[in-house]
Amino acid sequence: MTNSNSSSIVSSTFYLTGIPGYEEFHHWISIPFCFLYLVGITGNCMILHIVRTDPRLHEPMYYFLAMLSLTDMAMSLPTMISVFRVLWSISREIQFNICVIQMFLIHTFSFTESSVLLAMALDRYVAICHPLRYATILTPKLIAKIGIAALLRSSILIIPLMARLAFFPFCRSHVLSHSYCLHQDMIRLACADIKFNVIYGLVLITLLWGMDSLGIFVSYVLILHSVLKITSREGRLKALNTCASHICAVLILYVPMIGLSIVHRFAKHSSPLIHIFMAHIYLLVPPVLNPIIYSVKTKQIRQGLFHLICSPQISSLTM
Repeated sequence: MTNSNSSSIVSSTFYLTGIPGYEEFHHWISIPFCFLYLVGITGNCMILHIVRTDPRLHEPMYYFLAMLSLTDMAMSLPTMISVFRVLWSISREIQFNICVIQMFLIHTFSFTESSVLLAMALDRYVAICHPLRYATILTPKLIAKIGIAALLRSSILIIPLMARLAFFPFCRSHVLSHSYCLHQDMIRLACADIKFNVIYGLVLITLLWGMDSLGIFVSYVLILHSVLKITSREGRLKALNTCASHICAVLILYVPMIGLSIVHRFAKHSSPLIHIFMAHIYLLVPPVLNPIIYSVKTKQIRQGLFHLICSPQISSLTM
């Protein structure tokens, strides 16, 4: 009876990996990770606060920006506890159920962020190509529906992959390649036919990312076509400048995402450091850089940040 119980416990426990070969430096490595998480959380929370409290920013563009901040945090926060548990040598163990929940949140919000970027591209298209109808087309009700649809699409389609994991026996090593759980990392440990998960996962990535990226590309083709009709050079530059932040956000998400997928599928025997490096870039770079880019490139957000930071100091001086 005891052996059976211990066997069951072992089979439901997986072991996370920090940075192989640098275990003695994990405490030092945790410092930049802590800094990046702090910057990402603080930056996105500030944007959410500014959009919520400033009536001038109650417009479609800023509602979508708030959605982007929420998905950024929702994609990175599920990993934070497990990453620091490994780097601070607290525990490498993670239970199967917790692992599945973690990967479900990571993959769901990763796909959701892609959908939000598509919605932001459509927002720019309507703002530039149909400015007089902008407020009537992108109503708050429609924006809320877009956000809910993006979340439901991602979460529902990811459920079959997660459900299948419950029926896989894991009789090989239970050591994962990262300090958090990813689907493509876990299925390689299964002692079962994983063909469905591999094919379904590939189809899912191709369809969701493919449809979103195609929609973004078509939106910008139409935007460019409309911008070229503007006679003044200043007008063309002003119109294109409103898209600069969004283009950066698209590259920040898609480049690490595609890189991580390529590494997992076609570079399985490469150095573990490459896998770990790409995985952390995929999770940490968008939440950290998106608030910085939008703060630098968007005048209204920049003014909101200045007011948020400086108003307490001004109040204290006047008192």
